[in-house]
Amino acid sequence: MEEEKVGKVQKFFAKPSVAAVEITSGVLRIGDKLHFKGHTSDFEETVTSMQMDNQPIEEARPGDLIGIKVKERVREHDTVYKIV
Repeated sequence: MEEEKVGKVQKFFAKPSVAAVEITSGVLRIGDKLHFKGHTSDFEETVTSMQMDNQPIEEARPGDLIGIKVKERVREHDTVYKIV
């Protein structure tokens, strides 16, 4: 499977289990499969919902800071890849 870097984790919110991700390249859409990779993180997640400024969005572009629901803990500076 080929992966392309799309962003990095800025913050993790434990209670709703949401990663705040800054999109640095490419376009991210609902249904895309992501790979979170860091010192202690290494898992795949399908995007089921995204939010920007507490509003649901369908796609995110470079420069956007979005929230994505995740099943595992991520940490600041973890890299986010889109599996293509």
